[in-house]
Amino acid sequence: MAKGTRVQSTSPPDGGWGWMIVAGCFLVTICTRAVTRCISIFFVEFQTYFTQDYAQTAWIHSIIDCVTMLCGLGFALCYSPAIAMVDKYFSRRKALAYGIAMSGSGIGTFVLAPVVQLLIEQFSWRGALLILGGFVLNLCVCGALMRPITLKEDQTTPERNPISRTQKQDFKRVAPCSTLTKKWVQTCLCCSLQQEYSFLLMSDFVVLAISVLFMAYGCSPLFVYLVPYAVSVGVSHQQAAFLMSILGVIDIVGNITFGWLTDRRCLKNYRYVCYLFAVGLDGLCYLCLPMLQSFPLLVPFSCTFGYFDGAYVTLIPVVTAEIVGTTSLSSALGVVYFLHAVPYLVSPPIAGWLVDTTGSYTAAFLLCGFSMIFSSVLLGFARLVKKRKKTQLRFLAKESDPKLQLWTNRSVAYSVARELDHKDDQCVALTVPGSNPT
Repeated sequence: MAKGTRVQSTSPPDGGWGWMIVAGCFLVTICTRAVTRCISIFFVEFQTYFTQDYAQTAWIHSIIDCVTMLCGLGFALCYSPAIAMVDKYFSRRKALAYGIAMSGSGIGTFVLAPVVQLLIEQFSWRGALLILGGFVLNLCVCGALMRPITLKEDQTTPERNPISRTQKQDFKRVAPCSTLTKKWVQTCLCCSLQQEYSFLLMSDFVVLAISVLFMAYGCSPLFVYLVPYAVSVGVSHQQAAFLMSILGVIDIVGNITFGWLTDRRCLKNYRYVCYLFAVGLDGLCYLCLPMLQSFPLLVPFSCTFGYFDGAYVTLIPVVTAEIVGTTSLSSALGVVYFLHAVPYLVSPPIAGWLVDTTGSYTAAFLLCGFSMIFSSVLLGFARLVKKRKKTQLRFLAKESDPKLQLWTNRSVAYSVARELDHKDDQCVALTVPGSNPT
């Protein structure tokens, strides 16, 4: 956009043109995440036309998901900026704005899945891809809606920047190959990175990162192989596509309702447990999937898996904030979502290789299910170990001094023994006759 059309504002407007930004982000999520999920409907067509096995065909979907999460190319150039723009325009109504904008993924899957199957039947997979590509061109319209806005914090950013204009002018005066200049710049960069990513050294975050790798490995293959599996057990192509629609719309229901439930007072302190519960139940759904070989049985599976998939996706930022705190949340979430990329890349081809080798989907689904269950068990075990250490610390403190009470806040402990001793001295001084209270 030209500089002349830049909107000047001191704070997020929480409305106005912001709702057009939300509408644009809603359409972006349909054109990116929903369309990506619908690629699995083309799986059977690709496999038949190119006469390739499951493992080779699965690379199409896995590369799309991986590149999107890594933010280098393709859909990532639209997806990430659209989400960032919503944050610029909303503050007080940010949760509502993001809820509407991100719902495009599930709603888009619900609408597009049967439409794509119909297009394949009418125009073949080539014609369907051309029409789908024309629909994705609406991303250009979404980009036109993204009107830049200048906020108060943006205007004051140069003043808060540790490298001021004076220092930049000093850089120009100093020789570019100066050893002192290079060392100074390296020191500033190291200090900045150390402060911003200090959470990488936290044991709790390391455990979360490992669990995310296993969780992402398990959740990805279903969106690739649900339609081919349903067709292989005798379900029609239209019904198989409808299973993806059910999965998409129930995903949104899980997003909204589970988030609302965990905001209630009775569950607010147990969000971590709710996250483990949702991931573990998705793993159990995987273990049951090989026994479901008809459309009436696959419908409740799609509902259950879709609901808890939306549930734990909602709680990922909450659990991350509980571990690293709110100040480092944005950087930590960036790392967490970045960790999704590698499992998204390798898990569908590995699952396809298992299908090719065994001639059945059972091994692939079981591996995904156990991967998600392990992710849940790992986080639960880490939480139990942490609580046990806190209990032992309190017990040892009371054993060493009966007056000692330990107040813990994560890894920091505060002792109030001195205050108790001071109060005891005052009481003794007041009760002894002729004593001076001071």
